[in-house]
Amino acid sequence: MSASILLPVLLLVVSITAFGLAGHGFGRLGAHGVRGWDRPVVLRSLAALFGAAAAAVYTWGLLCVALAVLDAEDGGAGSAPVRPCAGADAQAWGAAAVDYRVEYLPVRFVCETGDGRSHVTDDVPGYVTPAAVGAGLTAAVLAVSAGWVSQARARAV
Repeated sequence: MSASILLPVLLLVVSITAFGLAGHGFGRLGAHGVRGWDRPVVLRSLAALFGAAAAAVYTWGLLCVALAVLDAEDGGAGSAPVRPCAGADAQAWGAAAVDYRVEYLPVRFVCETGDGRSHVTDDVPGYVTPAAVGAGLTAAVLAVSAGWVSQARARAV
């Protein structure tokens, strides 16, 4: 499956991004000292830290999906139902899961049944997508605000 190639690469890239943004955010705050903070520095640093939080939460979701994929692949060829899909909810679906797919936006593990239906498992916690989107939007708002504050200061001078 394509998830076996894309998932580890995406996990690596997003986790490095999380660490990089956290280092940048804390580094900018530390470089200016508490008394040297001005509004654009604080807004940019907070934007980087919220971006790091979004990347970290998304990394957690990817890790949960990766563990589900490892569990599914561990069942061997032709094993049905797929192990992550064989939980208590499988009886409610009415058909055995024969395959799976990974969705990245929102991050989730989806079981596909023999009759063409699909069902999302609970391998990824429900808070992952809302937390990642919320932190990402907050980071974007803070970054735009920092730009506006810097531009307003430049015009005033």
